[in-house]
Amino acid sequence: MGEAQCRFSGQPLHYSFVDLGMSPLANAYLTAEQLNQAEKYYPLHAYVSEDTLLVQLEQFETPDNIFSDYAYFSSYSESWLKHAKTYTDMIVERFGFNQKSQIVEIASNDGYLLQNFVERGIPVLGIEPAANIAKVAQERGIPSLIKFFGVQTAKELVLQGTKADLLIGNNVLAHVPNLNDFIAGMQIILNSNGILTMEFPHVLQLIQQNQFDTIYHEHFSYFSFLTVEKIFAAHNLTLFDVEELPTHGGSLRIYAKHDYAENPGITERVKELKDKEIAAGLDLIETYITFGEKVKETKRKLLSFLLAAKVEGKSIVGYGAPAKGNTLLNYCGIGRDFIDYTVDRNPHKQGLFLPGTHIPIYGPDKVRETKPEYLLILPWNLKEEIMEQMAFISEWGGQFVVPIPEVQVYSSPLRELLLTA
Repeated sequence: MGEAQCRFSGQPLHYSFVDLGMSPLANAYLTAEQLNQAEKYYPLHAYVSEDTLLVQLEQFETPDNIFSDYAYFSSYSESWLKHAKTYTDMIVERFGFNQKSQIVEIASNDGYLLQNFVERGIPVLGIEPAANIAKVAQERGIPSLIKFFGVQTAKELVLQGTKADLLIGNNVLAHVPNLNDFIAGMQIILNSNGILTMEFPHVLQLIQQNQFDTIYHEHFSYFSFLTVEKIFAAHNLTLFDVEELPTHGGSLRIYAKHDYAENPGITERVKELKDKEIAAGLDLIETYITFGEKVKETKRKLLSFLLAAKVEGKSIVGYGAPAKGNTLLNYCGIGRDFIDYTVDRNPHKQGLFLPGTHIPIYGPDKVRETKPEYLLILPWNLKEEIMEQMAFISEWGGQFVVPIPEVQVYSSPLRELLLTA
């Protein structure tokens, strides 16, 4: 393979952001029959582009292989459903969308968000490449097109008379290997006075909160506001507002419009966030290339904690089977020698095994059966929700372990930090 190139500018990538070694695809869960077969491993090495400061991975697998049959269903997280409902109420009130509006969501998953617009009688269309997930949305009465989005799909929809008054993309921008084709497609399908909102993890939080486990092959890019503003501007789209959100460990919600649209005006929040990012050094290459050392230190601390626990004869199980957990476990070399099993509420993952580590996935009831001393929360961004669900582990003195930004142990949802390794 030749020299890696920036997926936006095409310039060569010379600078390493973090090298997480070799890893399988984070959502490539295994059946029992596959455990004795060879797994594919790929370099998990993030670079930073010198000209745009876009953090990105090289592409080793096609989106078809990654997303056409996908294991992530949004509706299994209660906090995410609440987030979607709050967004719907806010956006309808702020911009006045009604029964004459057309809402289009890219990567609409199982209809977790669009169902809120359907309840209001507002026309919707979901675009979702994973057929198994889109089928769930269709069964809920949410029109869903099973396709990848880009210029071609946008042109086809416009020819059929579909243009978006509100175009939504939550946690999809990071998953796109061809950024320019994707954003050009959004520019085509967005109505002349339409509004576009996108949510994605904020690279500022990734760096400051040491969220290296959010790096995996399905995430091709990691954005600051400074960088995403340049990318959208190149496609004649203006970012007129931005919000910082707590979701996924810290995300941005950007609001965009066509360059030629007079309204809405650019808010003060845009300037404030750009100033904040510059103050944090996100306009300097040096900020990015020092991240790798911090990650190595976190790995050492987590392994030290787990080793000490096992020496003391403690049992450790996982909670959740998220993609980020698979990055963490594979990078740190944590397998069944440390973790007996993990549990997940998503029935589509139960009975399978984590890629690379082969840790089995059960339903949450398994925790009551085995009464482990430690429950390692892999989707740490949902730690409050999970600690409430699993509060019963305190009955036998069980404790929660949160690995990011560094090892923290909680005795219960109500008891604050007990230990920092």
